[in-house]
Amino acid sequence: MNFTDLEKTALKLNKLYEELEIKMYGRAWTTEELTLGFVGDVGDLAKLIQADAGVRKIDDCKAKLGHELSDCLWSIMVLANKCGIDLEAEYSRNTRELIEHVSSQLAT
Repeated sequence: MNFTDLEKTALKLNKLYEELEIKMYGRAWTTEELTLGFVGDVGDLAKLIQADAGVRKIDDCKAKLGHELSDCLWSIMVLANKCGIDLEAEYSRNTRELIEHVSSQLAT
């Protein structure tokens, strides 16, 4: 799957979540609420990283770690879209600039 396919799938799922939120709560989550959900996922991810490193006990850690990383990626893709950010372009630009910067630091 390429980035565009991942993004389309993320946005399709977000549309379904919004329909469910409207059905259950009368409105869809705001970007602020999506961000709070993402922060919760990052907290869960941190605990799973600890478990993967052997300093916390969580059953079926690897499967849960993959799931949580996927949840975090979904959140980032949806938030970028809602904020009008071309995430693929920003990622490409940012990593290119960082590669150049780090490479120049290694050359000195």
